[in-house]
Amino acid sequence: MTIPLFQVDAFTAEPFRGNPAGVCILQRPAQDTWMQAVAAEMNLSETAFVCPTSGAWDLRWFTPTTEVRLCGHATLASAHVLWEAGRLRPDEPARFDTLSGRLTCAKRGDWIEMDFPADRPVPAAAPSGLTEALAVQPVAVAQVMGAFAGCWLLELVDEQAVRAVAPDFKRMVASRCGAIVTARADTPGFDFVSRFFAPAEGIDEDPVTGSAHCSLTPYWAGRLGKSDLVGLQVSRRTGVVRVSLAGNRVKISGQAVTIFRAELSA
Repeated sequence: MTIPLFQVDAFTAEPFRGNPAGVCILQRPAQDTWMQAVAAEMNLSETAFVCPTSGAWDLRWFTPTTEVRLCGHATLASAHVLWEAGRLRPDEPARFDTLSGRLTCAKRGDWIEMDFPADRPVPAAAPSGLTEALAVQPVAVAQVMGAFAGCWLLELVDEQAVRAVAPDFKRMVASRCGAIVTARADTPGFDFVSRFFAPAEGIDEDPVTGSAHCSLTPYWAGRLGKSDLVGLQVSRRTGVVRVSLAGNRVKISGQAVTIFRAELSA
């Protein structure tokens, strides 16, 4: 038996930019150890495993070392694959049941809009060692609460400071903390920039992190006084994320492009 396997670059319309995700379409639930082994073999920040259920799809995400509770770019990639492979009609929403509840994706022209829970970060002092590991002097610090509990949001003075961050990943692993660093954008056409680091979960730097925008959106909506924003994640690959705050939900939109289609030997 073979299993369809895809690699998709998410939050970009250009190949080899954005954030690559693996997408594995299952016919029946798989063992956790097998999914973890596949994710380690793919060696991407996340590999998604999609399995049909009655009226929806079960969706789980694995880094090369662990399962995660929420992942934006691999959700975007999964919806893209289901439409592209004809598993869903173009006008049919992709409904996913996940460890973070029901997530829904809809096609909006060339973009895919995801409906995610808002995660409002709470102002707090940075944990011991984190700012030293990042070698930054933040102007504001907040703790992320929901699926990214154990992650901290640090606002820096400007975009250049975000681009210049060079973490000591060993010290970050010792602290067991993840970090979103962010600032107001200087690049025209964008409201804010960000980068995301989670070495304790096997991801030194995630190229484009959709789920981090569950926290970035309410944070910058409050700072900038508007609910519709455009974020630029300034990793080496870069990626564009459109967001909109709607009460306790965040609409996160991006584009995606398939890089390869393959068959996985079970």
